[in-house]
Amino acid sequence: MELVEISYDHARPIDGYGPGFIRIGTEAVPAPCLVLANSTRPWGGAEDSAPLLALAGQVDVILLGTGPEMRPVPAALRAALDEAGIGIEPMATPTACRSFNVLLSEGRRIAAALLPV
Repeated sequence: MELVEISYDHARPIDGYGPGFIRIGTEAVPAPCLVLANSTRPWGGAEDSAPLLALAGQVDVILLGTGPEMRPVPAALRAALDEAGIGIEPMATPTACRSFNVLLSEGRRIAAALLPV
């Protein structure tokens, strides 16, 4: 079996998470937050759609980390993102963090909107 080292180029992967924070490099960012390849922004949670809609044309899909367990995307948020041409995939926050890193290493245009665990 051949092991391949993952390269993120100039992007910043998620290094960890815990109660109320997401770790990116040496920085612990308060959750909820919006994580992109090269930046992290505050996010107000599922009712705060403006920062997510502002990503139209920049990302193809947003991974929605819904906390310790997977929960459905609120219908109004899904409809607004669909109209903006942005896909959204709900999953538990730990899964969203891992999926973000995999897709980031593939060079995909993604973001992760993460609620705390």
